[in-house]
Amino acid sequence: MKHNKYILALAFASMLTLGSCGDDFLGKEPQGVLTPEALANAQGVELLVTSAYAGLASPVEGYDPYQASPFNWVWGGIYGGDANKGSDPNDQSTVNEIELYNTLSTNGYIKQKWVWVYQMSKRVNLALQVLEKAEDMKEEIRQMRKGELKFLRALAYFEGMRVFGVYLPYIDETNQENDPKVHNDKDIYSLVVADVDDAIANLSDDPKVVGEVGRANKSAAKALKAKILMWHGDLAEAQPILADVLTNGVTSKGMAYGLEDDLDNNFNALTENGKESVFAVQYSNAAENMGGAPFCLAYPHNTGPGGCCGFYQPSFELVNSFQVDANGLPYLNGEYRTKKSVSVRNSDSSQDAVLAVNDNNIAVDPRLDFAVGRFGIPYKDWGFPENGWVRDATNGGIFMPKKHVYSKAEDAAGMKALYGGWAPGSAMNLQYLSVRDLTLLYAECLANAGNLKGAMEQVNKIRRRAALDVNIVKLDDGTPAANYKIAEYPSSHAAFSNKDVCIKAIRMERKLELAMEGERWFDLSRWGGDVMASELKAYVDYEKQYISKFAGASYLPANKTMLPVPDDEILTLGTDPETGTPYLVQPEAWRN
Repeated sequence: MKHNKYILALAFASMLTLGSCGDDFLGKEPQGVLTPEALANAQGVELLVTSAYAGLASPVEGYDPYQASPFNWVWGGIYGGDANKGSDPNDQSTVNEIELYNTLSTNGYIKQKWVWVYQMSKRVNLALQVLEKAEDMKEEIRQMRKGELKFLRALAYFEGMRVFGVYLPYIDETNQENDPKVHNDKDIYSLVVADVDDAIANLSDDPKVVGEVGRANKSAAKALKAKILMWHGDLAEAQPILADVLTNGVTSKGMAYGLEDDLDNNFNALTENGKESVFAVQYSNAAENMGGAPFCLAYPHNTGPGGCCGFYQPSFELVNSFQVDANGLPYLNGEYRTKKSVSVRNSDSSQDAVLAVNDNNIAVDPRLDFAVGRFGIPYKDWGFPENGWVRDATNGGIFMPKKHVYSKAEDAAGMKALYGGWAPGSAMNLQYLSVRDLTLLYAECLANAGNLKGAMEQVNKIRRRAALDVNIVKLDDGTPAANYKIAEYPSSHAAFSNKDVCIKAIRMERKLELAMEGERWFDLSRWGGDVMASELKAYVDYEKQYISKFAGASYLPANKTMLPVPDDEILTLGTDPETGTPYLVQPEAWRN
């Protein structure tokens, strides 16, 4: 759905927002404003549905897209320990407090995430209000569009829940106020599940009905429901849904879901919308579509691909978690934290010396150099990284993000884009739901049910793919670029007989497979506050050995599995005149 009409749709939605208030303005319709009645036709509905999809790719009105996207490189990635802020201390300094776990409720990034949730909801609600009035729509199309809109609203509120918790204002299409006053005193989880259930009921998997590639279909809605259930801890309910999706699910093109042999197919504008993509935001290199805008700061700096701005630098802790034992298996109890770092800053500071060096005596999982840019290792097809690609090694470390960065081949094919005329991006789709993610969620369900053999079979599927020759980074002479070693778990491993070990193996696999995809903190928090607090304490204690600013980091306590409600939102909504209580209250963990 790489529509070039996003701007038109956004304009329509914006005007409709202004024109849908209930006040009678001198008894006349305001001139130059599209009313709901004017859009109550098939074309108007299509524009509004497109606008709702565009909210996934666009920034919050008045803010930049990197502050509030559903790809969460700040909240899922930085807050989860996959990466630190990077760049230099003064650029986007608001993120400094986030990466050191000193976040305040006045933090601008928190506010922008909150606003994004409700702008997405508003776009959906406007479209749903008009949808029922459009008499010239075919009923099959009306049903499909309703399903898509319910899917998008469920996604938006799911994003809200996993950042802010389940006590959020829930606003649906029955509320037609432009400035709704709704309390956050109710758990909205069941309402979000009801939305995704409506999506499943209304959507189809038939490509002829789905239409354009990239629209949500029934399989994607089932996958979203399973992910929501998993986040909430409802593993038994999620298990049959995941089994069904992985066995019978299809893409919007009607292609059966499966793991791609080549990992790069999932992060390449030239091979996107393949069998591993369950639901992806369809970015474009057309200027109005803001290609890849959420990551526009998170490219190698200076002469690197994109040339801006050095943010989202992988952490030492993440990099070293890719170390493997003599059998090619990961360390499940943090043993890598007691070993030498696989890469360190070069002690030779002469002008021509490379910034960092690698110890190739240390064996690593090959996915390390797929997810992370390291000096001395080919960076996609761009050659070896240069020192200028890291903006400030003292502040950000020595590593670079890699998965979402476009290749030279994509650049040559015209897939590069610019956000705002200055920041890099590309037409590469970003997968919000993927088969790799769902496979490991299914493994969790099986382990939870006591089927350890089945769970480890899912883990081994992921590892088997990672070991394929196509996923080994190589030098120009065809030799591996590092000491890569990876194996499947043998049936004799304790993970096949001990539930606790099995769960550790699955959780580590998620860390490695989904590295730098914005999932880590959400995994840690859904596994429980104690797990989250323990892992993040270990992360901070490890990282401070290499980056001195982490000496000033706090330890995130176990009860803060959510972020605070933005202060500005509490003040803006004010007090309910009927009850004398604030519309919005902070979660108890953030009241001190």
